[in-house]
Order: sequence, then C-alpha cells, then structure tokens
Amino acid sequence: MKQDVFGQMNTLTQPASVEAWDGVLLGFMAHAAVTPQHLGKVLELEPDFALGHAIKGLFMVLLGRREMLPVAVEALNAANAAMARQPVSAREQLYVEALSLYLAGHLVQAVQKFEDILRDHPQDTLAMKLSHATRFVLGDAQGMRRSIERVMPTYAPDHAGRGYLLGCQAFALEETGAYDKAEIAGRQALWMVSDDAWGLHAVAHVHDMTGNAAQGLDWLAGREDAWAHCHNFRYHVWWHKALMHLDLGQVDQVMELYDTHIRQDKTDDYRDISNATSLLSRLELEGVNVGNRWEELADLSAARTEDGCLIFADLHYLLALTGDNRTDATAKMLGRIRKDAEQPKDDTARRMANPGLSAAMGLEAFGDGQYEIAFDHLSHARGSMQLAGGSHAQRDVFERITIDSGLRAGRLDAVERILDDRRAKRAGGEDNYALARRALIETARDRGDAQSVPAE
Repeated sequence: MKQDVFGQMNTLTQPASVEAWDGVLLGFMAHAAVTPQHLGKVLELEPDFALGHAIKGLFMVLLGRREMLPVAVEALNAANAAMARQPVSAREQLYVEALSLYLAGHLVQAVQKFEDILRDHPQDTLAMKLSHATRFVLGDAQGMRRSIERVMPTYAPDHAGRGYLLGCQAFALEETGAYDKAEIAGRQALWMVSDDAWGLHAVAHVHDMTGNAAQGLDWLAGREDAWAHCHNFRYHVWWHKALMHLDLGQVDQVMELYDTHIRQDKTDDYRDISNATSLLSRLELEGVNVGNRWEELADLSAARTEDGCLIFADLHYLLALTGDNRTDATAKMLGRIRKDAEQPKDDTARRMANPGLSAAMGLEAFGDGQYEIAFDHLSHARGSMQLAGGSHAQRDVFERITIDSGLRAGRLDAVERILDDRRAKRAGGEDNYALARRALIETARDRGDAQSVPAE
C-alpha cells in the first residue's frame, strides 16, 4: 500500500506508479489535458490496480457519450478481475461499486458511494470531485454544497487538495446563490493553486449571475495561464469571456472568440457543442446574423440523435438542428427522447421525461416559428430545468428562448413574471439582455395592447 498526494492509501507497489497516480489526481482536479497519459502509465505499470480501472471507467461515463460506455464496461470488468486477483481496501471497492451503479443509470446511488467514501475518508479529494461532478450532471447544486461543507473542516491549510476543494466550494456557493461567498472562495482557490480553472470559472459565473460583465472581463484578463493547460474545458472558459462581451454588445469580439477559441477544434464533445450552440442562439436572439456557423454543428448533432446519455446534451444538439433547420433530424431526436421518457427506469430516463420532453418540444416549436406553442412547452419545463444538469449560466439559453418566445407570442405578463424570477435568482442584478426585454414589454404596453414583439 502506498500513500497518494491527498494522503490516501492505495494498492500500488512502485514509486513510479505512485508518482503517475498523483499526476492523475492533480490533473483531474485541474481539468488538465495530460491526465489520461498519467492514468495510462499507472495501468501499464500496475495492471492489477482496480481503483485505476474504476477511475478510467468513471472518466468515460462522465464524457456523456454513448460510444464510451463499452470502454467503461471494459474498465469495470478489468477492475472486478483485478479485485479477484488482489485484495483491495473497502475505500477502493466503493469506487468500483460507484462505476457499476453509474453504468446501470443509477447516478444518485453512485453519488452515495462517493459520499460513503467521504464519510470515512473526508480528505479524499478524488471522491469529493467525483461527487461534485456527478451532482453537476444531476443538477443537484444543494447536494454539491452540502457535500463540500461536510468535509471542509477536515482539510488542513497545507492539504494538497485544499485549493481545489475551495474551487468546488466556490462553484457550489455560486450555484446556490451565495455570490459574495463564492467570489471569496474562488479567489482564495486560485491563490492556493494557480491551475484551478474550476475555481477561476466559478468567479466568472458570479459576474455572469450578478450582471457585472465588465468586472468579469477584468477578472479573466491576464489569468489565461489558469486555463491554458486544460483539456476542452478551456473552450468553456473562453465561452464565459464571450458571454461577457455579448452582454456589453461587443459582437465582433464574440465572433472572434467563437472562431479562434470556442470552435478552434471542431469536436463533437457535447460540452463543446453546448458552448457553441448556446452562444449562437444568444447571438441570434439579439438579431445577429451568425452566417453558416450552424452548419458544422448541425452535421455533428445529426449524428447524435440516438445518443441519449444526457438530456443536457440532447437539448444542445437540438439547438444546432433547429438552428440549421434540420427538420428530419429534429423529428428523430424528438422521437427518441419521447421513447426514453416513456420508460423512466433510471436517473437519465427520468430527466428525459422531465424536463426533457417539454423542453425539446418547445425548442422544436421555436425553431418552426410557433412561438405560442414554444412558450407553453418551455414555460412548462422551466420549473424543473435544473434537473437537466449544467449550471445556471448554461441553462440560461433555454430561459432566454422561453422569454423571447413569450414576447413574440404577446404573453407580456407571463414573461415579466419570468424576468422578475430570473432577477430574484441573480440577487437583484440584471444583465443587459433582461433590461432590453423589459424595455420591449414597456414599449408594447405603451402602445396599449399586448401585440407580440416582432422577431429580430
């Protein structure tokens, strides 16, 4: 048994494999591009390291891609075979059990396994981050916060994972509306570990939610090194920067960031697709012509209609398909979501049913210009959209489409209530998007009627 950088004992035998494992742990915390190479080296040196195989499988399922599931199953089988050959600790076995539950679609139960680990090993930063990441997929912001607050008192100031823990705390605080505390935690995280892209991005979220785009740009300026080392998460940080420019009306900068960073690599990773589709949707809602940028996104999304790993991903694929008027692929996606929703056998399928189906039907109707129908479906889904996963900032594209469909359908009072609720969730702060929509409502009312607000 050897101790890792976070103070946990693992069934590793060689100093070189311990060093590589520490690279996996620190790389996962920092969203580093080199993490898979470290994991490959660990498993090459110690093929019977069950925890290593389990982590490989968990990394695969967190990608939210149907074709990665067989790789994750293979990793689970390898972990079980390794445990049969070599005894492991109860802690390591819980990771294997978590992967098994995740693959069975029982994400809530998988989270409970991570929490079981943290009950006995509260300083296991790996289990903390995996619980955080899975709760993020589930849209469980309150759970993220509770999990972190339970273990935080056990972390000494010099614990190697403390900075990353603070970065996760910052994000959980922001997602639960504690914006001032979130900013403090995020700044402290980055001060402790300069590569904590998650903590840096949590502070960007604070500025987004409080309508302080200019301050957000100041925060990101000169801190590019904090996310340059990242895998595709770096595109997401550039996306945040683009949102800030968009709120300030700086469309040229948004387009430049889109072309040179956000879609620098034309991947079909759902997180990259979500960055791109939600940004193009926001631009179009502001009346900006985005040219032929929908085309490559729609091509990639049309190939994912049967994926069904995450409703969050499916809804962003739908944005691309409706954005490029791919009616056949849109209908195919809707049909598959409807089929999944009819058999809510696991946590993923339950989210396909609610909020997925209503949200998907709303996006289809919006794309067809049927704004009344779109508003009815989207406003119905609105109360449970958090269950789709992601962050407030990511889900806000659906909120904006809901608001704009309501404006175009002449549902001014209902839209105003949504804007008021949106403002309340943002600690009373409003971005320029909301202020512009309030001005449109006022103009329509001044005309003495509730005529629909024309599309841009």
